[in-house]
Amino acid sequence: MIPIESFIERRRHLASQMQKGIAIIPTAPERVRNRDAYYPYRFDSYFYYLTGFGEPEAVLVVVAGVDGGASKHILFCRDKDVEREIWEGFRYGPEAAREAFGFDEAYSILKLDEMLPELMTDQSAVYCAMGHATEWDIRVTGWINQIRQQTRSGVSAPGGIFDIRLLLDEMRLFKSPEELQVMRRAAEISSGAHRRAMQKTRPGVNEYEVEAELLHEFRRHGAQAPAYTSIVAGGANACVLHYVENNSRLNDGDLLLIDAGCELDGYAADITRTFPVNGKFSPAQRDLYQLVLSAQAAAISAVGPGNRWDAPHEAALRVLAQGFIDLGLCHGSVDTVMQSEDYKRFYMHRTGHWLGLDVHDAGEYKRDGEWRPLQPGMTLTVEPGCYVRPADNVPRHFWNIGVRIEDDVLVTEAGCEVLTSAAPKTVAEIEELMQDRQDLG
Repeated sequence: MIPIESFIERRRHLASQMQKGIAIIPTAPERVRNRDAYYPYRFDSYFYYLTGFGEPEAVLVVVAGVDGGASKHILFCRDKDVEREIWEGFRYGPEAAREAFGFDEAYSILKLDEMLPELMTDQSAVYCAMGHATEWDIRVTGWINQIRQQTRSGVSAPGGIFDIRLLLDEMRLFKSPEELQVMRRAAEISSGAHRRAMQKTRPGVNEYEVEAELLHEFRRHGAQAPAYTSIVAGGANACVLHYVENNSRLNDGDLLLIDAGCELDGYAADITRTFPVNGKFSPAQRDLYQLVLSAQAAAISAVGPGNRWDAPHEAALRVLAQGFIDLGLCHGSVDTVMQSEDYKRFYMHRTGHWLGLDVHDAGEYKRDGEWRPLQPGMTLTVEPGCYVRPADNVPRHFWNIGVRIEDDVLVTEAGCEVLTSAAPKTVAEIEELMQDRQDLG
């Protein structure tokens, strides 16, 4: 659990970056699933990063440059309502939320439209996520127009609107020790879920049965939810990158690709493992699997401070290109295969993404047109793959084999730390674990 002091310090740091002006950061709305049933609620990541407050119908306002440089942090949230709590559960209410989460002031969300024009008056700039949600674009514009209508009384409207995400993305890119503690635990839980999936898989079971084992392991260890819709893809389904139907029967002789991770206290894990349904790799499966594993090892070796963001991808790509040539999938030299992009028939995505509160987390990959250097505290995935669909010019023994291997990696002062190393991934580790499989039930 991240201490409240960390959220307070994040708000102060944001205000120091703003220098002057007012920031408006709403949380995510609740969404209707059907009729009067709602999807499970999940807060907005930017809002939660600054508040630690998990209730819906809430807005954070940060006013920078108060009284010669200080900042003021204001929460708008739902009123305390004992009768609604009978139906929907506990809610803080403004006064308890102010005290528990370290805000300077807190008010009913019902006062937002009344108070925001006053708070925005005579501010030099407004910081918000313009273009992120139409409703909030309209509301912020409306508040600014209200102030402009009063200019003859001597007040002024903010002169600029800036995207708050440019500041927050850079903050979120570097994980604190408290964040990393949560992420390590999410990685540990998710690694255990992949181990369980390997032990529970056998020919004849359905993909959704294996998915249920993942969800079971997530929840029984305290994770609140999967971080994204799990991919449980047997056989040819593994060649569909975002396959999520998870409704096919697993066949003897096929591989099973699982891309799944839990969300713990808002933070995501993201692991992919590929293994044989019957517990033993065929020669063709082993060849492609070992190639992807070697590519991932090269990519992880390229993760370190000072290396550019694209260094892991380029390292993986060269290994894959050579392997595709050696296995008869591509032809020519490595440079020719890479320049012609012939490899994209079998490897069509990049090798990773930032990881944190979002699975594809906040943060720029380039600055001034150049890939940015990796720095300690950054967290990313490393996930090369190989996907071979049937084709006349592809050796038949490789048809319908899809392999991806993905780990969560922290950039450290000395190089990197693989957070998800507890999930087996060598051929020997996987086959040994699967020898001692248990019945589903």
